[in-house]
Amino acid sequence: MNTLFRHLRQAAVIVVAVLLGACSATTTVAIWPADQGAVCQPQSGLKAAVRWGTGWRANQKDVLAREAAAAQGVADFFAGAKCFASVVIGRADASSPEPLVPPGSDLLLVLTVRELGPTVKLFSSAALIDGGTEVLIDVARYLPGRREPDRQFSIHWRNGGPGVIKGVQSLPADMSAALQAGLGP
Repeated sequence: MNTLFRHLRQAAVIVVAVLLGACSATTTVAIWPADQGAVCQPQSGLKAAVRWGTGWRANQKDVLAREAAAAQGVADFFAGAKCFASVVIGRADASSPEPLVPPGSDLLLVLTVRELGPTVKLFSSAALIDGGTEVLIDVARYLPGRREPDRQFSIHWRNGGPGVIKGVQSLPADMSAALQAGLGP
C-alpha cells in the first residue's frame, strides 16, 4: 500500500510540474544599437550581395550542422523576403581582408552568425526546464566605394520559455525568423 501511495504521489508531482511548465513559447528580439531602420527595401530595385560567415565560441558543438542550418536559413529568408530586386548569397571569404561591394551590386550585407542553437536551463523556473532556441547575428552593410560599413548592428532572437524543449530541426527556420525580425520592414 505504501508503494502504491508513493507512486501516486510521484505521478501527481510530475503532473503538477508539467502543468506549471506547459506555457507556450514566446519570441523575443533585441537589436543593438536600437532604432535600426529596415535593411530590406523591397520596392527599391536594389541589387544586393550577401556574404555570411560564423564567429562561433571556442567550445561550439556540432559546427557543421549549425553551419548547414545557417546557410539554409539565410537562403530561405532571402528567397521569401523579397528584400531586394536581386540577391546573390555566398560564404564570407575569411582570407579577404576587407569586404567590398562586388561589381553589379548596390550594397553588400555581411552576416556573422555567433550563436545558433537550442538552449536548456534546468531548475530555472517552476517548470523545472526553460528552453528554446537562440540566434545571434552581427550585421554590417557596405555601400560601393566605402571600405567601412555605413551600418552595423546585432540581432539577438530567442524563442522558448518554461517547459519548452526544442532540438536542432527548427534551426533553419529560426535563422530565417531572426533575419526577418532584424532586417525586415
